[in-house]
Amino acid sequence: MGNDIMGQYIAGDSVFHKMRGSTKLICFFLILTAVILTDSAAGFFLLFMTAAGSAILAGIGLRNIGKSIARLKLFFITIFLMNLFFFSSEQAWWSFWIFHLSPAGLEQGTVVVMRVVFLLLFSRILIGTTTPAELTGGLEILLSPLGVFGISTGETAMILSVAVQFIPILSKEADQIRKAQIARGAEFEGRHFWERAKSALPVVIPVFLAAFRRADELALAMEARGYRKEKAQRKRGRISIHLCDVQAIVLSGAVCMSQILL
Repeated sequence: MGNDIMGQYIAGDSVFHKMRGSTKLICFFLILTAVILTDSAAGFFLLFMTAAGSAILAGIGLRNIGKSIARLKLFFITIFLMNLFFFSSEQAWWSFWIFHLSPAGLEQGTVVVMRVVFLLLFSRILIGTTTPAELTGGLEILLSPLGVFGISTGETAMILSVAVQFIPILSKEADQIRKAQIARGAEFEGRHFWERAKSALPVVIPVFLAAFRRADELALAMEARGYRKEKAQRKRGRISIHLCDVQAIVLSGAVCMSQILL
């Protein structure tokens, strides 16, 4: 599988690796806002330049990220076709029953796919340069205001962090199951969309079962190591802000503001 697995941390000594986990999460949310607001060619070009620059600074090859995202091509085709045929019936080029092929649907499908692609790109950079401990600590800091309402921020941050770390594990599991099915004569490259969707069932069901099994094993392991709810909240020292953290937040905010103005 290599180092291009979605959700896998890649050790390094880049600027991104040295930044605080909470800073990277703040930047990610700002960029996420920019991605949601983007609907023009100039906006997507700015996002591409931002993603390319971030990948270079993070020491993660943009080609490797592209390979991991390319594995989801069937998902991209699905959401594109759903928007293409179901978004709008005005000035349709072709109509049949509930299906309408229109210029608005084509534009919407392209925009949605581009947004999802950039979301995955920036997510890959975030997770690839942030250790599970940093991710959990950053989430806990950002969620700390919810403690006023009696919400256990430590547990919530840990749950979200564990869910993210399950992504590469389940990805490897799916790849192993797929190879085993191919060795038994299964076909995953059907000519039609429905044939490919049907052939994916022998992979999807075992992956779901494996996810539940691993979650149960993780819960038992945590209990065996003395994990308790009342100990989940960790004590935090004084939070120090470095120049690179401030610069990253300012640049992310500038990208977000530029998408509002474009």
